Amino acid sequence: QVQLVESGGGLVQAGGSLRLSCAASGSIFSINAMGWYRQAPGKQRELVAIMTSDGSTNYGDSMKGRFTISRGSAKNTVSLQMNSLKPEDTDVYHCAAQVAYSSGSIANYWGQGTQVTVSS
Repeated sequence: QVQLVESGGGLVQAGGSLRLSCAASGSIFSINAMGWYRQAPGKQRELVAIMTSDGSTNYGDSMKGRFTISRGSAKNTVSLQMNSLKPEDTDVYHCAAQVAYSSGSIANYWGQGTQVTVSS
């Protein structure tokens, strides 16, 4: 079993910045990809940013140029730096990871989510 623990988030004014962090722990052989999605109640899940094991990154269209995903200093951690935040960025942000096992199987895990609120 793998646990994803998120930190960061909170309330910020429009134009401000926040930093989210996510740490994966448990029975991990390797992590294929790790990143963030956001989903407000009643809305579709949306990609925020994701980083693969080779360092490749992918961002949601509205996040490009404002958000930056990076590996954390500790193993199996990622951080998301969010700048120039807008009220429409208000959402619950979930950490996600695709974990690979020595058997060759893979599994996707999700964190409980952290609230980001941007006031106008």
